[in-house]
Amino acid sequence: MLETMRLLLLGLSLSAVSLTADAKDFSLVEHGVTANSDDVQTAAIQAVIDKAAEQGGGRVVVPRGVFRSGALWLRAGVDLHLAEGAVLRGSGDISDFPTCQTRIEGKVQPWRPALVNAKSLNSVRVTGPGVLDGAGKPYWAAFWKRRAENPKCTNLEVERPRLMYFDGCDGVDVRDVTLKDSGFWNLHVYRCKGVVLEGVTITAPHGDPPKITGDAQPWDEVSIDRAPSSDGIDVDSCQDVVIRRCTISVGDDCIALKGTKGPLAMEDASSPPVENVVVEDCDFQSGHGVLTCGSEATIVRNVVVRDCRVGPAIPLVRLKLRPDTPQLYENLVFERITLDGAQAIFDVKPWTQFFDLQGAEPPKSVVRDVVVRGLRGTVRSLGELRGNEGDEIKNVTLEDIEVEARGSRLRVGDVEGLVFKDVVVNGVPYEAEGAEHE
Repeated sequence: MLETMRLLLLGLSLSAVSLTADAKDFSLVEHGVTANSDDVQTAAIQAVIDKAAEQGGGRVVVPRGVFRSGALWLRAGVDLHLAEGAVLRGSGDISDFPTCQTRIEGKVQPWRPALVNAKSLNSVRVTGPGVLDGAGKPYWAAFWKRRAENPKCTNLEVERPRLMYFDGCDGVDVRDVTLKDSGFWNLHVYRCKGVVLEGVTITAPHGDPPKITGDAQPWDEVSIDRAPSSDGIDVDSCQDVVIRRCTISVGDDCIALKGTKGPLAMEDASSPPVENVVVEDCDFQSGHGVLTCGSEATIVRNVVVRDCRVGPAIPLVRLKLRPDTPQLYENLVFERITLDGAQAIFDVKPWTQFFDLQGAEPPKSVVRDVVVRGLRGTVRSLGELRGNEGDEIKNVTLEDIEVEARGSRLRVGDVEGLVFKDVVVNGVPYEAEGAEHE
């Protein structure tokens, strides 16, 4: 598998170089768009993108300044470049994101598009060093208001735009851009092949949710320091993905590998497996998981996470095992990771939020061939490694690990082939019940 990953990295790096050929620039301000205006200029910005496509392609440049917009759609042969000092800011009015068929939470359904969208394009490219700003506070306030009314509300009850969404594209290259304050997920790729996300910085506030309830004060005046469902990168039903040199600080999953859910998930042709993913040299500063599988996921295989730094309260390996979905997670490698107060090495356990068996018998999920090696640093606990009744977890290896842990117990369920090699916790060789020690 590692040789496959090496070839993947080489191939995607070379393909990305081919996208840098000289192309004509179309500056927004030179084509009728006003910088630093309070107006939402969606139509004017879209017109520049469309003009570039009509003239054979090129690079649409967002120059220094602030430009407000609703949903934009990239076209064939058109790259988007945010220059130094450029801010493309999302509108706070949801009507500027007209409902369309889009992929959300494991289904293609009517919902709101992102600020920047691309569908069925080849070699689509978005570059920085400028900023995509979701200006998400109005959407966060709407969500928390609804949550106060109904603590069991789902994500889909309050429509909120993402920052970037790529659907069915072959060759996605996003580099050196900053994404901040998205109304919902940040960067979502669905059914794409050959994806390079490099040098991307993603931030969203991740403090406590507002505690206000009722009519104590208008919600648009509430101080909100947490963006709900602020996933950093969602890799949904994609193959051949490289995520490199990215910095992520959000209030939900840093990287989520997604598919679909439900008892018939394996039969869903719209959700092919997530395969061949490399995550390397990234800084994870805040989030619910370095790499999370399972809110919606069916088959995830051939994943390497390496040479990364993990900050406080973030679990490293987070696998959600849904009791209503047959899931297969296999060939996962986590290596050479530095932990700085991370939540846990493993967060592998049943995930029962909003599950629905639809009258079917509980399916079986499988986790196999997981390797965690070369860990150093500090961690709150070793975590949990267990599934639902009937799930199969096998061939899990921990190797060359030296960590300080506040809680040194690994909670292990029914795991076949759990192997420890040179694992030292709090200065002492670690021995787990039921594990092989070498």
